[in-house]
Amino acid sequence: MSGRAGSRPINMKNIAIIGVGLIGGSFAKDIRKHSTKSRIFGVDSSASHLDEALELGIIDEIADYDILPDADFVIVAIPVDVLVQELPKILNLVSDDCVVIDAGSTKSLVCKSVENHPKRRNFLACHPIAGTEFSGPSAAFQGLYDGKTNIICEIEKTAFKLQERALGLFQKLNMRIRYMNAEAHDRHIAYVSHLSHISSFMLGKTVIEKEKNERDIFDLAGSGFESTVRLAKSSPAMWTPIFEQNKENVVETLEEYIQNLTEFKRLLQHDDFDKVYQEMDNTNRIREILKGIPVGNTK
Repeated sequence: MSGRAGSRPINMKNIAIIGVGLIGGSFAKDIRKHSTKSRIFGVDSSASHLDEALELGIIDEIADYDILPDADFVIVAIPVDVLVQELPKILNLVSDDCVVIDAGSTKSLVCKSVENHPKRRNFLACHPIAGTEFSGPSAAFQGLYDGKTNIICEIEKTAFKLQERALGLFQKLNMRIRYMNAEAHDRHIAYVSHLSHISSFMLGKTVIEKEKNERDIFDLAGSGFESTVRLAKSSPAMWTPIFEQNKENVVETLEEYIQNLTEFKRLLQHDDFDKVYQEMDNTNRIREILKGIPVGNTK
């Protein structure tokens, strides 16, 4: 099921952003655009990130978990391994009228970490499919989520009035809403996101290793290489836990990918270039499949 949220005003006094990097910082910038009355508090394990976010005007005030009982809305944008540890603690502290959303790229373990929490109704499991290869507060920008898909899991477990508050924000940010169960999310996202990051990292590794002996290789790299390897600049601190939490699905996608690579290699070795052409021609239809997907859905 997919669609857009209806028109709902942003009417929140205190908003806590836990993790003030690209994802959390971009939420803060968009919230500030649509709600001048909201006060945005930044919480982060990195003091330098907090100082930078304050200097850039992304947040109004540096805070810690002490702000959570007074928050109307909490956005948790931290690595998924930390998320599963911190989310129960965050829910322990928020009021009954506060909605907590996350932005994790995995959903099954995140949802399981709070499935029996007494304040499960306050949590909305989200995955905004948006991002860049950059990180930190300086990478945040207004409009990151414009037209992007936000996958919401287990919405029926969130209190209706809190759903409405979150959906109101997503509507203001012009996000496309898609509902999915957590297991299906992790299975599908392994193909369209996690595999592409692994491919980019390993292509970069292959070229770096070759460059040790051939110094001119990067001088010859064109836009095709640059666009393909762009995701290799992504944060290992964020992506290693994602691969760990979604290991089973990622391994399955890798096995299929490696099989296709091996077959393509075999066609080359046997000079079967008619088949090489056919394989590429058949894959060209992905242009039609991707035609309606907004540019920048990289996370």
